[in-house]
Amino acid sequence: MGPVDSEPRGGAPAPAVVYTDADGHPTDDPATAVRGDVTEYDAHGAPRRLTRFFLLEQKALPWLPVSEAAFLLWVLVALIVSWLVVGLILGLV
Repeated sequence: MGPVDSEPRGGAPAPAVVYTDADGHPTDDPATAVRGDVTEYDAHGAPRRLTRFFLLEQKALPWLPVSEAAFLLWVLVALIVSWLVVGLILGLV
């Protein structure tokens, strides 16, 4: 019979997940977590990879005078205009 889904495959321990709430305290509830770490282990139990994630933190880019959404909208408009210009030059539009 094969391994159960909750058992790690290949003898490697299951990844360890640590959640942190907005006040910086450890929590077991992913719904209240704003950041966390996932540590994956190799077959010998040594840490192989550490993945950090942030859920609610939004950092503004200091060099960007407008919001990120407005910036991305202007980038989209610039790409569409450049596509149309290339199409007009090549006689495709």
